[in-house]
Amino acid sequence: MDRHHLFSRRTTSAIVAWGVFVVLSAQAACCAAQEQSTGEESLFDGRSFAGWNGDTTSIWRIEEGQIVAGSPDATAPRNEFLATDREFSDFELRLEYKLEASAGANAGVQFRSVRLADHHEVSGYQADIGPGYFGALYDESRRNTLLAVPAERMVAAALAGGIDGWHSYRIRAEGKRIRLELNGVETVDWIEPDDGIAKQGMIALQIHGGLVGTIRYRNIRIRPLDGGK
Repeated sequence: MDRHHLFSRRTTSAIVAWGVFVVLSAQAACCAAQEQSTGEESLFDGRSFAGWNGDTTSIWRIEEGQIVAGSPDATAPRNEFLATDREFSDFELRLEYKLEASAGANAGVQFRSVRLADHHEVSGYQADIGPGYFGALYDESRRNTLLAVPAERMVAAALAGGIDGWHSYRIRAEGKRIRLELNGVETVDWIEPDDGIAKQGMIALQIHGGLVGTIRYRNIRIRPLDGGK
């Protein structure tokens, strides 16, 4: 290879690398501007568990910018949760999930929740995930009951909006009112009747015991409402 050709290749590589850098920088600036304008922030940086706590040694891992738990070759032994270090009160949370399972298909997104002392469980509201539970509001390890369940026809219409197995969840908690949206379809509009139920707590991602398969979460973003932290 002559020197001129080698120089040309190196120059081309440098230009491509610079182009990639410029594109990534522009994307980062765009995201930062969007967060500033909407008041929305990302809870997961796609690379690390910064801001989260849980068993990141044997349960939770990061793959391709996604938070992942489970395996198609093993049964999840019990419920496990990856939780935010921060607590939130009134907010709008958006995320995407993908559940792939051959058995025990179940997971969920906790909010206004707390960890139980010396236990793997958490207690609080859950936006449920799984056949018979999609789009439902469950009260995990507290009242242990489904608080609101959407009609099957509504769930079918919502799930039809998924793309390549990915589904979007929107959780809006404002005072005593809880609203859930699955792929843009509102499945729950719940008014909490019990004044003693906490209106603040952490957010947590669940893998349910008995799951044979994987649960994936990505694009986790939150917007505090009216100063709710």
